[in-house]
Amino acid sequence: MSQTEYIPGTCNIGGGELTRRRMVAVLGLILTLSSAATLISTEASRQSRLGIFLPALVMSVGWVQSRKRFCLAYGFAGTFNFGTLGKLSKVSDQADRAADRKTAIKIFAQSALYAALVTAAVVALPL
Repeated sequence: MSQTEYIPGTCNIGGGELTRRRMVAVLGLILTLSSAATLISTEASRQSRLGIFLPALVMSVGWVQSRKRFCLAYGFAGTFNFGTLGKLSKVSDQADRAADRKTAIKIFAQSALYAALVTAAVVALPL
């Protein structure tokens, strides 16, 4: 499905922005895997393994945004983009802005939950 128009609370990014979010997800995955490998190979303590949360959060934010076709930062800022990267348009209607903020909060919460699950798995690993 190719979305090419802004839908309040549902879709605020197009092709180029989606590619950018996918790249963030892949970068986050690479950081998460390399961090996990380092923590495991150095037999890091359970407390230090909590540090995996940040790269896992980067990964999950990028992934959730690309799946939902919605940028949480744009949702908080009241903007959207379906054109050239960096060329933002403003959301003028207050109800639309409120719907976007609500979706942005949901995306962040979902991403944080995924990152917490990854973190819990890494912390639980027996070493």
